[in-house]
Amino acid sequence: MINGFERLSAMLNAYPWAYTLLALLLLLTAAWLSNWITKRILVRGAYRLLRATPLGRNTDLSQHGVIRRLANVVPAVVLSAGVAAVPELPDALVTVVRNVCGAFVVLTLALAVAAALDVANALYQRRPDAASKPIKGYLQVVKIVIFAVAAILMIATLIDRSPLILLSGLGAMAAVLMLVFQDTLLSLVASVQISSNDMVRVGDWIEMPQLNADGDVIDIALHTVKVQNWDKTITTIPTKRMITESFKNWRGMSESGGRRIQRSLLIDQNSVRFFSAAECERLHRFALLREYLAAKEEEIGAWNARLEAQGRDPVNARRLTNLGTFRVYVDSYLRSHPGIHQGMTTLVRQRNPGPTGLPLEIWCFTNTTAWAQYEAIQSDIFDHLLAIIPEFGLRIFQEPGGADIRGLVDAARMLQPPDRRPAAGAAA
Repeated sequence: MINGFERLSAMLNAYPWAYTLLALLLLLTAAWLSNWITKRILVRGAYRLLRATPLGRNTDLSQHGVIRRLANVVPAVVLSAGVAAVPELPDALVTVVRNVCGAFVVLTLALAVAAALDVANALYQRRPDAASKPIKGYLQVVKIVIFAVAAILMIATLIDRSPLILLSGLGAMAAVLMLVFQDTLLSLVASVQISSNDMVRVGDWIEMPQLNADGDVIDIALHTVKVQNWDKTITTIPTKRMITESFKNWRGMSESGGRRIQRSLLIDQNSVRFFSAAECERLHRFALLREYLAAKEEEIGAWNARLEAQGRDPVNARRLTNLGTFRVYVDSYLRSHPGIHQGMTTLVRQRNPGPTGLPLEIWCFTNTTAWAQYEAIQSDIFDHLLAIIPEFGLRIFQEPGGADIRGLVDAARMLQPPDRRPAAGAAA
């Protein structure tokens, strides 16, 4: 076997290029073998050990690839250490290979640290207060610093110069760097203000009409805030605009446990009138009005009795109005409704009358903030009020429609003499 090795060595010495090629093949094979052993045995073993710890059970470390990235350092180190042993290689080529391997090691370490920061963010998001104080923006700033330092070290390694030489030139490039990283700096300041002032959290419902954003915040990063709108589209808002422009955050409503109803019934003012005694008697059928009617009739009776004793004209007497009684009924109905939050403001008020009638505004809060339940309670209330309002002799104002105009035309036709009535379907 020794003789065979000597013969092979003599043959290779006769062909130096073949000796160099064989050495390179052996070096590449050693690098590949070290990579295979590291990833197939060491990395898998490390993952198994980590899965036995609380960190590995609670986090999918393989998804972030921290250990897998670190394993890429091994073949680079083998190449860097073994390239000098390859005979007949030019010194310049050996230096280039070593520099490239060194730059690759720096890049790999930077990517591994960035992946470790992703693991830290994933673990932090498991905390109960993670939504109110996200750290994703700060970690992104740390990543920028890491990659900036890695870029300097990689360039210094490739050109085989000290990193201090590159750092000394950064002072002259400060203005350029400020211009390049302007958005990053503004976003960093905005992220700090958003976090310190608790302006926005993940899960908040916000409205920003100027950017067509209306939905839940699903992500807060250094440069952007993502909002999933109610139509399931995604609006991306620059973080700096969250402190330079106004927006509405519905978190206070969600935390209060009640959501406001503010709608008006438009009353036809021509239907407002006094109640007669018979109508007042008939109103006692409403359980919600019995106490009110008893107290009001006693008060009005005493008032009117004093007027009669003073010999004043009956026109000065007080009487119940259908609008005032209906307003009391609506208020009593809301205070007895199971879907209304009784610990919050409830009122029924008149607004300024206009060409569309007299607005009777209802202001109250539901005892739920869920959208579907809120709309169901609101619809149930107004369904009932629109159906019960004729019992009070009131009418809802509504713009004339096609059926109203057709009814007027038919009534006008019937008022004309038979011989002058237009034929059916003809214009009046």
